Amino acid sequence: MYRIVRKKILNPSVVMMDIEAPYVAKKAQAGQFIILRADEDGERIPLTVAGYNREEGTVKIIFQTVGASTMKLGALNEGDSIPDFAGPLGRATETEGLKKVAVVGGGVGCAIALPIAEKLHEEGCEVHSIIGFRNRDLLILEDEFKVCSNKLVIVTDDGSYGEKGVVTAPLKALMDSGEKYDRIIAIGPLVMMKFVVETARPYNIPTVVSMNPIMIDGTGMCGGCRLTVGGKTKFACVDGPEFDGYLVDFDEAMQRGSMYHEHEAKEREKACNLFRQN
Repeated sequence: MYRIVRKKILNPSVVMMDIEAPYVAKKAQAGQFIILRADEDGERIPLTVAGYNREEGTVKIIFQTVGASTMKLGALNEGDSIPDFAGPLGRATETEGLKKVAVVGGGVGCAIALPIAEKLHEEGCEVHSIIGFRNRDLLILEDEFKVCSNKLVIVTDDGSYGEKGVVTAPLKALMDSGEKYDRIIAIGPLVMMKFVVETARPYNIPTVVSMNPIMIDGTGMCGGCRLTVGGKTKFACVDGPEFDGYLVDFDEAMQRGSMYHEHEAKEREKACNLFRQN
């Protein structure tokens, strides 16, 4: 069993937890993920490592309560335990030799972007972070990004905080102003990452995206997270989750992702009814 050491509500739908998992904490790196179950009968949930403390033996996870399983997980409190917490899985983010990087995060994807920005900062890289949200109420991790970013731009769709607009606008403005990045790292909704790639393409700046589709076993055997990258089939869990954004077939990935929306909505409604009854 894996004990919940700390729990913090970041916004109405996003929760942060530190899980006691010393063997995972010992090996975890930025960009990798874990797979957990909220209870003995629960489904497997892939969540990116949002941080780790090797001395304390804890791993940080940040998740949005959008489905039945994440609602169950979010209902747990400090001192409670979960039965499974497997990892670290996937390939760690490659940061060696990078001198200046733009890290672009959207929504809860900022939880994945943060440890990457922190690692780059620790290695002496100049980090320009751009993080976007629908509105101020959904803002997360602002203080943490301030610490590890040489420049930080916050945008909201409705202009309720920071600049009004989407993340591609300040990214383009920075590149137009003469900023020369070794790499752009984009993490967020598929449509956001697609347009970050298209924004970067005319400047020919290497752009990496983190693909976090449906994962089941995390070992490449089930095929649930398959993607087309450069015309070849890849698996996000073992070949990624990070890929060259210029090679990813985003339209196919978005079409596959939408296949599960109806099922997810039904399961969420079941979970909501269960919580109401209790």
